[in-house]
Amino acid sequence: MKRSDIVRSIQVQFKHMHTSDAASILDCISDQMIESVAAGNRIEVRGFGTFQPRPRATKLGYNPCTGQPMHLDASTTILFKPSRELTKQMNE
Repeated sequence: MKRSDIVRSIQVQFKHMHTSDAASILDCISDQMIESVAAGNRIEVRGFGTFQPRPRATKLGYNPCTGQPMHLDASTTILFKPSRELTKQMNE
């Protein structure tokens, strides 16, 4: 599903809404989620799942082409854990 598909589904649900308004709503929600996770906060969307930042430690990796060891810096990634309802629907 692409962004335009989500905007279209919002527009179908709310028939009097313009495409630009639906796109603005989607942009606002995604911006708030990005800012919150970037600030280190956990986001919980009931019935969908949770997003939370997860730190990664520095480690020694290997270049797959040459096999040479290389240093991988510490970083932060995002962990997504689906809700039980979502997992249940996917497995039906």
